[in-house]
Amino acid sequence: MKRLHLPLTIEDRQTLEVGEEVLLSGIIYTARDAAHKKMREEGYPFDIQDQTIYYVGASPAKPDEVIGSAGPTTSGRMDVYTPQLLDDGLACMIGKGYRNQLVKEAIIRNQAIYFIAVGGVGALLSNRIKEAKCLAYPELESEAIYQLKVEEFPVFVGIDINGNDIYEEEKL
Repeated sequence: MKRLHLPLTIEDRQTLEVGEEVLLSGIIYTARDAAHKKMREEGYPFDIQDQTIYYVGASPAKPDEVIGSAGPTTSGRMDVYTPQLLDDGLACMIGKGYRNQLVKEAIIRNQAIYFIAVGGVGALLSNRIKEAKCLAYPELESEAIYQLKVEEFPVFVGIDINGNDIYEEEKL
């Protein structure tokens, strides 16, 4: 299992292979459907160069917690926005499920990575989030953009820089 610090360099991304287990530490940003739409309309509220977006809409935090349950949402809902984000410098995404062909082509073109997180373990994943602050669009509530500091956040390489896709190769 690899341990990597975010943001990932191009050299880091070139070492990753589909199916590989990775523990990520550093800063990630959250964004779901509504936030992606606002970014397209209004521009990016943070510098996306080499950054990672986690497709999550976390539940509210209980007292003395950093964040509520934070499991991945279905990535395909962001596919319409993803190629442009990747072309603009986004390096990685974390979610679950298949990606369309245009996203795969953009991943290859930009030497990006699509990580998958295990669905159904949002409460466990939230334990790997050490800080959370709302960065943009608070009116979107759980779909606002948050900046998260994560430590050893567990993911798998779903699509590597060569377009190898775990959902095709493993027949998931």
